[in-house]
Amino acid sequence: MKYRLIDAEKTRYGVSLLARVLGVSRQGYYVWKNRGPSARARQDEALTDTITKIHTRSRGTYGSPRVHAELRHEFGVRIGRKRVARLMRAARLEGVHRRRRRGLTRRDPAASPAEDLVKRDFTAAAPNRTWTADITYVPTGEGWLYLAVVLDVFSRRIVGWAMADHMRTELVIDAPEMAIWNRRPAPGLIHHSDQGSQYTSLSFSQRCRSASIRTSTGTVADCFDNAVTESFFATLETELLDRHHFATRAHAKAACFDFIEGFYNPRRRHSTLGMLSPAEYERRHDAEQDRYAAA
Repeated sequence: MKYRLIDAEKTRYGVSLLARVLGVSRQGYYVWKNRGPSARARQDEALTDTITKIHTRSRGTYGSPRVHAELRHEFGVRIGRKRVARLMRAARLEGVHRRRRRGLTRRDPAASPAEDLVKRDFTAAAPNRTWTADITYVPTGEGWLYLAVVLDVFSRRIVGWAMADHMRTELVIDAPEMAIWNRRPAPGLIHHSDQGSQYTSLSFSQRCRSASIRTSTGTVADCFDNAVTESFFATLETELLDRHHFATRAHAKAACFDFIEGFYNPRRRHSTLGMLSPAEYERRHDAEQDRYAAA
């Protein structure tokens, strides 16, 4: 726009000269100048401030789909996703992007893996019907830190986790121990994992039997047989591990704890859950069950 050019160059060439060269009136420029930004521009400025706060609160991880959901659910702002994307580009805000994860499965050829009871059906009608589990590694200045998690398929919530500097069987036992303590599942719950030697060990199977948990394993070297846990680890690595260097295992443990319990479970919006966090998804389910019971 000609008036914007005049405004940008007026200190160098003067308003009168620029207006004459561009074929507009000097008075017209001042009318435009005094009018101020349009209502749309003022609204965009206010939206950008809110979007920036949401992006910062997401630890710099949210792209436009989750920012759009946060605007709608938390602030009651109903605008198009394309507008959110445009404002984020203008403010140079962007989400993080996933990369492919490398697995850690080491199968024991002498072990007898459990039957696959899930068969890639990662849905559940209620919490504590199906849990999935896996291990990932975190690089630190002191060497690897290994993280084992247990995920509830219903809400995608991490219900148990354990960290250690080794991959022995006690690591994968400690994670469901936490989940059992926190969730108190009814008998018959399915615990699904890959065929890693830790999950097919006798001690792990015995602990599950003692808790009336049915074990299930997918096929060898097929990430789709444990896709929801793979998805969580991809999120963890993209949104935390790839963005930080940990000098010690203690620093990595603290960061993983904060990510799981301070962000992922209570706050991070999940596309599979209608852009609700795992904790909020469970809370709404429990409230609905209470209303149904009271009816």
